[in-house]
Amino acid sequence: MMSRCRLQIYYSGRVQGVGFRYTAKQVAAGYEIAGTVRNLPDGRVELVAEGVRDELEAFQQGIRDAGLDGFIRQEEARWGEARSEFRGFEIVR
Repeated sequence: MMSRCRLQIYYSGRVQGVGFRYTAKQVAAGYEIAGTVRNLPDGRVELVAEGVRDELEAFQQGIRDAGLDGFIRQEEARWGEARSEFRGFEIVR
C-alpha cells in the first residue's frame, strides 16, 4: 500500500475570476485524489489535496497543462501527511 500524503498549494497571480477553481475541479476528476479549492480574501487560491504522491504531482502538472499556467505567477506548495478528511474534490467558499 502506497502511503497517502497531503499537498497544499497557494497560487498567486491572476487566479481569481478566470475559472481557476472550476478548472481545478474538472482536472481533479481525472486523478485518484480528494480535496478542496477555494479563493482567499488576499487574491490567492488555496488548493488542498490528498492522495498518493505520484497522483498529486501529476494533478499539480495537470492544472498547469489545463491552460491555467498563464494566470499563475507563483505556486507555493507544502507537503504533509494525509488527514483523510476529504470525500471527493470540491470547490469551497
